[in-house]
Amino acid sequence: MSGKALMDGGEESYSGVVPAKQPNKSERSPAEVVEERPLTEENTQEPNLCRTPSRESGPSGLARVREAAKKDGKQKFTALLHHVSIDLLRESYYSLKKEAAPGVDGMTWEEYGEDLEVRLADLHGRVHRGAYRAQPSRRVWIPKADGRQRPLGIAALEDKILQQAVGRVLNQIWEEDFLGFSYGFRPGRSQHDALDALWVGIMRKKVNWIIDLDIRSFFDKIQHEWMIQFVEHRIGDKRVVRLIQKWLKAGVMEEGQWSETKEGSPQGAVISPILANLYLHYVLDVWVEAWRKKVAHGDVIIVRYADDAVLGFEHRQQAERFLEQLRERVQKFGLELHPDKTRLMEFGRFAAERRKKRGEGKPETFNFLGFTHICGINHKTGNFAIRRKTIGKRMAAKLKDIKAKLRVRMHLRMSGTVKWLQQVVRGYFQYHAIPGNLQRMATFRWEVAHLWYRTLRRRSQRSRLTRERFNARLGSLLPQVQVLHPYPDVRFDVKHPR
Repeated sequence: MSGKALMDGGEESYSGVVPAKQPNKSERSPAEVVEERPLTEENTQEPNLCRTPSRESGPSGLARVREAAKKDGKQKFTALLHHVSIDLLRESYYSLKKEAAPGVDGMTWEEYGEDLEVRLADLHGRVHRGAYRAQPSRRVWIPKADGRQRPLGIAALEDKILQQAVGRVLNQIWEEDFLGFSYGFRPGRSQHDALDALWVGIMRKKVNWIIDLDIRSFFDKIQHEWMIQFVEHRIGDKRVVRLIQKWLKAGVMEEGQWSETKEGSPQGAVISPILANLYLHYVLDVWVEAWRKKVAHGDVIIVRYADDAVLGFEHRQQAERFLEQLRERVQKFGLELHPDKTRLMEFGRFAAERRKKRGEGKPETFNFLGFTHICGINHKTGNFAIRRKTIGKRMAAKLKDIKAKLRVRMHLRMSGTVKWLQQVVRGYFQYHAIPGNLQRMATFRWEVAHLWYRTLRRRSQRSRLTRERFNARLGSLLPQVQVLHPYPDVRFDVKHPR
C-alpha cells in the first residue's frame, strides 16, 4: 500500500481542523475479541461543553482534541502548537527522571530547575516564534543480554521537556487511531497487558502456528520521508511537523564528533516511542488488520509491543503466505525482518501430539517480553496450557550485573547494601513473579543470596561467616518468593468485561 493510498479519504473541519486524506474509517477499527481494550481513565477526560472553544491548553483543551479525534478519524488538525503552553512544559519537566544522564548540553534536571520559570518562558517563546533549535543526541552504548551493544541517544534536557509536551498533545489524536493489539509505550497499557492478551489469544482461539516477528534495527531504519507522511495524515499544523523534522534531523554526538541522521530515530529520545508506534501503525497494524479481514481463512491473532510482535494462525499455509507478503510489505518502507529471529513454528494445543506422531521432538519455544513461552500441560486437568518462564539468558545477565555491583559495595555499610539488595530483588519479582514461574524466581533469590554470601566472605581472609550463620542473620532479609500476578485470563477478563 503506497503513501498515497494510505491518504485516500477526506471529511469536514473542526476548530482549526481541515479535511485530511487518511485510510481509517470514522470509527475505531475493532480488533478481534481477545485484543479489544477500553479506554483508560487517563485518556477519557470529560470534554469541555462550552460552545466556543477557548485556546487554553489545560486538560479541557487536550480533552477537546481527543474528543474531536474520536468523533472523526479523518479530521486533520491544523492548530495544535498553542496547546504546548508553559503549564504543559512545566508538567513535562516534572515528569522526567531526575537522575537521568545529561545530554550534549550537560544540563541536569536539578540545574535546570534552579531557574525553572525563566527557562520555561524562554523555551516557550522560542518554540512559538520559530527560533527553537533541536540539539543533537549524545550517543552512548549499553550492553545487551547476548553480549552485543545497543546505541542509545540521550537528548538535551530542554529537548526532552519539549518532546514530552508535544508527545502528550499528539497522543490525544493517535490514541484514537491505534489498534487494540498495539501495547508498547501507550498510556494505560503495560507489558503484562500484552502478555495477558497473547496468552488468552492462544488459549481461546484456534492457534496452531506462531510467527515470532522481529524487525532488524527498527529504530535505526525508520525512513524520515515516510514518517513525515504518516504524521501529516492527522497533523496539519506545519509548526508541529517542523518540530518533528528538527528532532529527526538533529544528528548524534559521539566522542565530540557530530554525525548526520538521514534515517532512524534515536533510541532513548522521549519522542521516539510515539513516532515508532505511528510508523508501525501504518506499516504493520493497519495492513495486518485488513489482511486478516480480507485474506485470512481461520483465526489470526496478533500482539505487538513496539517492534516486537507475535502472531498466531490456525493454518500453516496462511501463516507462510502472510510471512511472505509481510517481507515485501516492510521492504517498501525501508525495513527488514530479521532472518534469524523471525521464525514460523508449530505451537498450540495440538502441537506436541502432532509432532510426536511425526516422530519429531517437542514443540519449539519463543521469547516475548522477557518470558519464554512453552507448550505445556495443566497438571490438574491434563489439558494444554502455556508455561512461561523468565528467559534464562536475561536472568544470567541480571545476576552478573548484581555480582559486579556487590563487589563495588563490598566494604560499604551493611545497612545500605541490605536496602539496595531488597530493592533489586523486590523489583525483579514485581515483573517476573507470575504463576508458573516460581521455581525460576526461587533460583534467582538463591543465586543472589549466594553472591552476597561470597562477597561478604571476601571482605576478610579470616572471615568466620558460614552459610548457616549467613542464612540465619542475613539470608532471611531478602524478599520471599511469592506470586505477584494473577493468572492472565483472570486479569484480562477483569479489564475487558464482556
